[in-house]
Amino acid sequence: MVSSEQRRRQLARDKYERQLERRVAAAAARRRRNTILGASLAVVVLAGGGTLIATGAFSSDDKGDKKASANSAQAAPTSTDEPTTPTRKPAEGCAAPAPGAPNGKQWQAEPPMTIDPSGSYAMTLDSNCGKVTIALEAAKAPHTVNSFAFLAGEQYFDHTKCHRLTTDGIFVLQCGDPTASATVPGGTGGPGYKFADENLTGATYPAGTVAMANSGPGTNGSQFFLVYKDTKLPPNYTPFGKITGGLDAVQKIAAAGTLEGSPDGHPMADVTFNSVTVAKG
Repeated sequence: MVSSEQRRRQLARDKYERQLERRVAAAAARRRRNTILGASLAVVVLAGGGTLIATGAFSSDDKGDKKASANSAQAAPTSTDEPTTPTRKPAEGCAAPAPGAPNGKQWQAEPPMTIDPSGSYAMTLDSNCGKVTIALEAAKAPHTVNSFAFLAGEQYFDHTKCHRLTTDGIFVLQCGDPTASATVPGGTGGPGYKFADENLTGATYPAGTVAMANSGPGTNGSQFFLVYKDTKLPPNYTPFGKITGGLDAVQKIAAAGTLEGSPDGHPMADVTFNSVTVAKG
């Protein structure tokens, strides 16, 4: 015989789980609507050749998530055995991130040009899931490479997380948002300045491409994505580098799937950059 108290707790638990499912679905819908990497939008591009909506830095998304969190906190039952977030599982090749937090620095304008567009530059992403090396295309995307050299020199990317993984239609790991956490939807952070698109004529996105995420033409900031499998996208996202080492590490991150179990969500692996550096030569 189930007691009235047990029945009450079960009903409360069922209600909370339904609310949690709706919140996760709503957050995923917002990300698909407002970011370049929405899985449903990828289907539109692949099937109809339409224009893909770009990655957004929309403050309304943050407000919506905070409001949903506040409402759920009020509605959640008081029992301590209620689930709150999906369970993170270990991912192959990943260790605990180094301690620290993003410095969150902001600037009002794009940094002055200090790189040599005719020179060779390499970027190293030293993450808790492995090291990725990238040959930067300074001649084709000088402003983009200059911005990354500047931000890396300011330790802007250190301790930031890769906040998004897509595994269906488009195959990318998105990083570079200092406001993103391992479980709260990110994609809204940047360095405070924006700069123009580059290198878009005939742009394609085969495996190993490194390109900018944006919220429309001329809105590049600090967010970028690593393509781990050939992906079809319109030429709207500045390609500025090629992975020369560590693509297998990115593919292992992708193989672990998303935290939410959906084709578009946080990586199951808590991917964090211990440091990011750019060097000439």
